[in-house]
Amino acid sequence: MPNPHSFYIPVRVTALDKATSSREEASRPCSSLLVVVTGGSGMIELDGERIRLSGGQILCSDRSAQIILPHKLQGVWIEYAVIPGSSSHRSSPLNSGEPLRSCPPHIGALAARLLSDWNQPEQNPPFALQYLFTELLSELYNSNPEYTEQAVHWLDLVLQYIESHYNEDLTRGQAAELAGVSPEHFSRAFRKSTGQTFNEYVTLLRIRKAQQRILTGAPNLSSLALEVGYSEGTYLSRKFKQVVGISPAAYHRKNKSVVSLNFNHTASLQALEVVPRLGAYSAWMERRLPVPSGHKLQDEGSSSTGLYDRLSSARPDVIISYSLPDKNKQLLSVAPVIEIPFMQMNWREQFRLIAEVTGRKPQADAWLNLYDEQCHQANQQLDRRIGGRGTAIVWELGAEAAYCFSSSYGRGTQILYDDLGFRPPLSLVAEGLVDKGYLELAFTDIARYPADHIFITSSAGAAEALEPLRSFLHPADHRHMDGTSGRKIYFLNQPAMFYGFDPLSSEAQLKVLLQALTS
Repeated sequence: MPNPHSFYIPVRVTALDKATSSREEASRPCSSLLVVVTGGSGMIELDGERIRLSGGQILCSDRSAQIILPHKLQGVWIEYAVIPGSSSHRSSPLNSGEPLRSCPPHIGALAARLLSDWNQPEQNPPFALQYLFTELLSELYNSNPEYTEQAVHWLDLVLQYIESHYNEDLTRGQAAELAGVSPEHFSRAFRKSTGQTFNEYVTLLRIRKAQQRILTGAPNLSSLALEVGYSEGTYLSRKFKQVVGISPAAYHRKNKSVVSLNFNHTASLQALEVVPRLGAYSAWMERRLPVPSGHKLQDEGSSSTGLYDRLSSARPDVIISYSLPDKNKQLLSVAPVIEIPFMQMNWREQFRLIAEVTGRKPQADAWLNLYDEQCHQANQQLDRRIGGRGTAIVWELGAEAAYCFSSSYGRGTQILYDDLGFRPPLSLVAEGLVDKGYLELAFTDIARYPADHIFITSSAGAAEALEPLRSFLHPADHRHMDGTSGRKIYFLNQPAMFYGFDPLSSEAQLKVLLQALTS
């Protein structure tokens, strides 16, 4: 049966500063050339065409090449033979397209190692040079942007498929077939992208899903095993202990260390009297309660390497984050991520979920009972002072536009609309405020949306500087009644506090809104 595979054999490896002779193409049929330049600069003649090379470049060619003297090139000159299969082209797949490419650092290191081993054959075990050369070609092939883009595309498809079918029987062969690549290439690319083998990744994903279910009220061990793709509870328990270090039961009982990637969730933890090992804090929260720098994340869930390393060193039992799939996938190896869907859960529902994860449901119920009592008292005051509630808008003034919000986005509307009985103007609802969560409008359009009560969370100074607002904003007072329309406008001047969508911010916003409405 004909052999369809090609083989690549190194026939000459030398340092570039010693490669002074021309390459004799005729004496080496089917040969190809790989030049890895690690430093310096110089010229190479490729079939009569002169090409300048410099450090950090690679030249791949199956054409006759000659170094032009004198030169100051450092690196490795590699000639290799291609033994083609029955249906293969007689040149290396590296030699298609442009001859010049950039050289990733690890490619230069592999080439230097190949040169060193080539010059010391007696110190190498059999097949070591061939193995190293094959690794070099494979890494070079996979670093090609053309192939990398293809790999990223099929890897994304495979990862999505695993996410949707992790509780089914999954094999590397099935995944490679889905990707349309060989199992060997699949394994190399998958491990390079994820840092894990296919089986390791699937196991870790299953265990993380099991941890999430344990944190949010899991069924018994046997049912949980079936949920995450194992046939029996004892096998899940064994795999769980291999990954987490303790049994599922011990993990359930453990007092969990928490990392919070968003300041709304950190505020929920504070309301529950849980101190996160690491947390994101808003400026308003830090003014309210100073936070040691060692417990503070400077960025809300950035996926930078520095943040990943810091989260990894913190060794949390659970990470709380909004649902951000790309970022949260990167945290799979650190800890289970409780993903809270944005705009699909109000702040009370988010608070209760965080309480369940941290084992503080009674504390959350007690806190919400006290808050509901505050809302009840606030409504009694409003009944006496203003009677029927009418319509209300909260405007946040940016540098170039104004924003208004629905109760799913906060900014005080979760209190006005959900707790105090106000309603958004129908004109805003008709334009999709409830579905979108917020609307962005030009300053000149603000006057088109009248309401009985208009709240501006930016500073009065910023509002007064805007010419389109002068017709209905009084510059002399922070609260002004427009005698002709009955419209009331309130400058609240606390944008940082109104930015929060959590128990502590909502409690503070309730007090500020009530004071404005009853003053």
